Amino acid sequence: MWAFAALLSALFLGIYDIFKKFSLNGNAVIPVLFFSTLTSTVLFLPVVTGSLFYPEFFHSIGLFAPSLTITEHLHVLLKAVIVVSSWILAFFAMKHLPVSIFAPIRSTGPFWTLIGALIIFHEKLNLLQWLGVSLTLLFFYLFSTAGKKEGIEFRKNKWIFFIVMATILGAVSGLYDKFIIKHIDRIAVQAWFSFYQAAIMFPILLFLWYPKRHNSTPFQWRWTIVAIAVSLVIADFLYFYALSLEGSMISMISALRRSSVLLTFTLGAFIFREQNLKQKGIYLLGILAGILFITLGSR
Repeated sequence: MWAFAALLSALFLGIYDIFKKFSLNGNAVIPVLFFSTLTSTVLFLPVVTGSLFYPEFFHSIGLFAPSLTITEHLHVLLKAVIVVSSWILAFFAMKHLPVSIFAPIRSTGPFWTLIGALIIFHEKLNLLQWLGVSLTLLFFYLFSTAGKKEGIEFRKNKWIFFIVMATILGAVSGLYDKFIIKHIDRIAVQAWFSFYQAAIMFPILLFLWYPKRHNSTPFQWRWTIVAIAVSLVIADFLYFYALSLEGSMISMISALRRSSVLLTFTLGAFIFREQNLKQKGIYLLGILAGILFITLGSR
């Protein structure tokens, strides 16, 4: 059941990425991110207030968000800081990179999770993991050669650095999610996370973007900004549900969620008429094969 929920989450995650690209093309990044996070907050406002005043009803529909202790609030706030940092980097990268380059790099999350485990916990790789790491690195290098044909030098392009850093922070968030879902109710985590992310984004919008708004890309309101939030709320709801189920494995769930890249790559690349799709598609499948071996070796 948790695997099916993770796959459904991947579907909505792919849709979320497409809406992001539509929203960010020729648009200001910070207000797009702020208004999408604000939409998530509005969506969860009835859940938080309803759980307080009508707990039995919200229990009956599976959307009850219990009160949290100060320590639990701090855990959720930390998650929000990690995720918002990742999103800011990812949104800027998506605005400036073709989706057929952005999406495959984003799919390497499980690879960075494994690298973190090697550095922090001094883990040793088994045969499947070595094979996975080798395949991922090989096809990532080949993928960089495809980028050169479009004038994107991986070692010198700051947007590539942004998406790599965003992916690393995403991997950190994934590991942290498994910890907090074991200790904090999943509905409360998602609800309060939505409030905290908007609270973090507001001063960034007010003090960093607004005073300099005339010197950067102007902001244009688009309906897809709301769609970003709706699709992500659904994707995260299914993701947290999968994590909460008995026997769920974060390594497998992360890999299944990364399958969203197939939808993002296929739809996004054709909608935005990008180049070298056949070559990029082959390299993407190689990266995903490496991630699959890493995941199987981590079980």
